[in-house]
Amino acid sequence: MAGMTRRQAREAAFELLFETEFTSERTPEETLTLALEQREMAEDDYVRAAYLGAMEHRAVLDVLLSRFSKGWKTDRMSRVSRAVLRLGTYEMLYCDDIPSSVSLNEAVELAKKFDDPKARAFINGVLNSIKNEIEEKGAAAVIAACEAGLAAAELPDGDA
Repeated sequence: MAGMTRRQAREAAFELLFETEFTSERTPEETLTLALEQREMAEDDYVRAAYLGAMEHRAVLDVLLSRFSKGWKTDRMSRVSRAVLRLGTYEMLYCDDIPSSVSLNEAVELAKKFDDPKARAFINGVLNSIKNEIEEKGAAAVIAACEAGLAAAELPDGDA
């Protein structure tokens, strides 16, 4: 199979993130390996990096998504919206070679193709807020703040 375009690769990474919502008994690596073996999915560096990276950093992504989704906890979002938002946020935080505006636009395109029409505005709003935060503070500072929040949440009561 010929190489994938970036859009096709992004769609494949999204599909893997979505699939993972239903398969907690497999590791992300096992999910990727099965997809490569059982589907007509070509091996692609972007798919591997984006899918495994989003899974590795899922806690950080979800902190940011919860913060900017105004009243929506990530576990209350549709699985499609959650997968699209995780992928878009991952790209903005961890993929220096992809402009945030491209990540945002491509996420909206994924939502147009796979999600409810009402989800587009929600996804655009959340990712635009995240993009603005990254542009203001820098990706490293945003990641560090999310990680600090996660670490603080893991402290037992009474510890400071």
